[in-house]
Amino acid sequence: MVRAAVLPAVNAPLAVADIELPGPGPGQVRVRLAAAGVCHSDLSLSNGTLRQPVPAVLGHEGAGTVVSVGDGVGHLAPGDRVVLNWAPACGDCHFCGLAEPWLCANSATAAASPYATLAADGSPLYPGLGTAVFAEETVVAAGAVLPLPDGVPLTDAALLGCAVLTGYGAVHHSARVRTGESVAVYGVGGVGLAVLQSARIAGAERIIAVDVAPAKEELARAAGATDFVVSGDDTAKRIRKLTDGFGADAAIECVGRADTIRTAWSSTRRGGRTTVVGIGGQDQQVTFTALELFYFGRTLSGCVYGNCDPAVDLPVLAEHVRAGRLDLSAMVTDRITLDGIPAAFEAMTAGRGGRALVVF
Repeated sequence: MVRAAVLPAVNAPLAVADIELPGPGPGQVRVRLAAAGVCHSDLSLSNGTLRQPVPAVLGHEGAGTVVSVGDGVGHLAPGDRVVLNWAPACGDCHFCGLAEPWLCANSATAAASPYATLAADGSPLYPGLGTAVFAEETVVAAGAVLPLPDGVPLTDAALLGCAVLTGYGAVHHSARVRTGESVAVYGVGGVGLAVLQSARIAGAERIIAVDVAPAKEELARAAGATDFVVSGDDTAKRIRKLTDGFGADAAIECVGRADTIRTAWSSTRRGGRTTVVGIGGQDQQVTFTALELFYFGRTLSGCVYGNCDPAVDLPVLAEHVRAGRLDLSAMVTDRITLDGIPAAFEAMTAGRGGRALVVF
């Protein structure tokens, strides 16, 4: 029996409860969590923006220690330090065949099957995004478990499972930021902070952070921002002014709102790249004229999980951590318990703070 934060229904408050967690079956791994990041995607799952069977244990950004392994798991053993991968690629679908594991057609299948039960009444529980890390322990498929390289603190390593892989990938794989370029980053939350650090690592010369909250300027500058713009009607104009009138070489949107995406596009130079990382709802419509699409010659692209292959990118990120180029702890603005998750959701909704981290 373990404690977990349970979402009983869409738009219902999370409640900490005891759950019965089975041992790992064939091809599965049981992990004791050291920490779990509270991501905006968890908020989107709880309010119905993203689909998730309920009742469920949310949480998909986590790190911990292997407790036990099921039959057929040979690359992991009890005691191994690991990071959870919420989108494990199957290796067999059309997209995996194209070497695009972040688009795997089968990565979300685990979320659709119960994995545990409520201790109180035996009700089946579903794992949020297949990982369910808002709990002291979880059971996942072996493909969702990545060995954590040495030299990375286990607690802070939870951020590598989503925010950092997403932010790093948005910069290096999607926007493909080059040395000396300018980058505008919309949204200074957990992913936005990872984007700022990654843009600095990529050698961007001007890194402009944009957020509705003036209080985030210090946090943004500590992550690598050279400039900070409080979002408003003239945001794109101000960014063009900061970039010699041209606009940013790359704009990366980490909010998921139609107006922010549109502003990010407008603040990108002719021929530049606009990357959308934020997850918006189906009612968020972005419009462009046919003439501007032709004239500006910009590239607009979505970005799923940073367009990353976690097995390949995680060791790279670990090396950045060991070398001091990537500071995971600087992204954490609140260290909380399971009971603090609802307040962390409220802070995200209000646009406050960076990343809240549940520490077990």
